[in-house]
Amino acid sequence: MAKPNEVQSSESADFAAQICNHLSSVFTAPASSPPPLTTLVDEISAASSRGGKIFVYGVGREGLMMKALCMRLFHLGLPAHCVFDMTTPPIGSPDLLIASAGPGGFSTVDAICGVARGGGARVVVLTARPERVGYASAVAHIPAQTMADDGAGSGRGLLPMGSVYEGAMFVLFEMVVYKLGEVLGRSPEEIRARHTNLE
Repeated sequence: MAKPNEVQSSESADFAAQICNHLSSVFTAPASSPPPLTTLVDEISAASSRGGKIFVYGVGREGLMMKALCMRLFHLGLPAHCVFDMTTPPIGSPDLLIASAGPGGFSTVDAICGVARGGGARVVVLTARPERVGYASAVAHIPAQTMADDGAGSGRGLLPMGSVYEGAMFVLFEMVVYKLGEVLGRSPEEIRARHTNLE
C-alpha cells in the first residue's frame, strides 16, 4: 500500500506533467510566421548590434514575466530596463521596446508603445491575438489562452485565467536567453558573473 507522502508526490508529479504538456502544446499550435522565438532573438540581437537599449513592459503577471526576461537580458550583458523603474532612461531610435499584451492590447501598453514608436524605437509586441495589435514594428505570436478567452463559468481549469499565456512566456524567454547566449557568444561563467551579490 502506498504511503501518504508517495501518493502526494505522485499527485504532484501528475499535476506538473499536465501543466508542462499544456505549455508545450502552445509551441506546436499554429502561430503567425515567423515563430516568436525567431522574432525575439532577431530583434534583440539586432538592437544589440546597433548599440540600442532594450526596454520591457507588461501588466500584471505578464509584467512579472517581462521583468524576469529583463533580468536575464542584463545577465547577458545587454543594457536592459523595465519601464517605470526609477533608473529607466529615455527611449530613442536605436532602441527596442518589448511589450506584452496577451489579449491584443491594453490602454497602458498601447500608450507606451505609441510613445516608443514616436521616439523612433522599434517595438515588438508579444500577444495571443496578433490581429488586435497596434503600434508594433514586429509581433511575436504566442497562441495561448489568456484571461480574455478563459471561458469563465466553464469549470475549474488547472491553468486558470491567463496562466497558459504567462507560463508560455516563461518557457519562451528561457529559449530566447539560451539562443541569445549562443548568438552573442556569452559563456555561462560570464552570465553568472553579472548576477547580483546583494542578496
